[in-house]
Amino acid sequence: MNTMQIKRQFAKIGARSMVREDLGRRARTGVAIDIGRDDEGEFFDIALGQGERSELSVVDARPRLRHLLLMSRQSDGKHKFLCGHDERHWFVAAVPELASVSNVKTAFEALRPRAITNELVRRKVKRKDRNRRRNEAFLRQGEWFFVPADERDFPKMLVLSNEPLRRGAGKPHMCEELVRIGGEVVYTSPQHPNGISSQKYQKIMSGNSKLRHLPWTMQRRNPGVFVRGKVRHADHKTIVLAGWHHVLMNTETQSVAMRHVAFID
Repeated sequence: MNTMQIKRQFAKIGARSMVREDLGRRARTGVAIDIGRDDEGEFFDIALGQGERSELSVVDARPRLRHLLLMSRQSDGKHKFLCGHDERHWFVAAVPELASVSNVKTAFEALRPRAITNELVRRKVKRKDRNRRRNEAFLRQGEWFFVPADERDFPKMLVLSNEPLRRGAGKPHMCEELVRIGGEVVYTSPQHPNGISSQKYQKIMSGNSKLRHLPWTMQRRNPGVFVRGKVRHADHKTIVLAGWHHVLMNTETQSVAMRHVAFID
């Protein structure tokens, strides 16, 4: 693996990169990719795990777009990562392995949810405009797509104000108005952040388990989410949604390679 060649490819898109061996106390196998920061600004921090041979190569680089497609080959297979610049900062997104991806353009397409692609076709959005952050089909902020849902309306009792929209433990996107409908009711606690079913929760509450005294919160898993008004995030320009918009997340969570990405937006 030619690490200098990889650095040159990142330099083509205006980015700095560091390829190093992961010597940390919690060093993992395979490849871990993060956005590091130093006195010169942001850089792609690519750590190679110990005790495993990992190969890296840049499949495609688009200097004009400031994006490239990085591929790793390791014991758990071949993985691809879209690395680029979005508004104010550099980012890395794992591309779903089931998608046929050979360049930056097809990586963008693989990260779009099927519903978004259908909406692009339905609204006859030109191909040259489909990867823009704003077109007739959607507005995008980071990993979130906002699709106009002008026909929807909700009673005031369902509307939450200044509500966070988040993926995992990342910095939330704050929504002026948000509604969640449908989905599966789950109960979360510090010991059960991913939630348990209503059935398991009722069993705990009806027994003598110490878990009864945990600070439980009722939430919904995989609900339909709609937002309206301003959507703010520290790393992105604030967007303003004039009417209700359906919220969809990109497909990064469908990739096995997601576990190799340390960066969380």
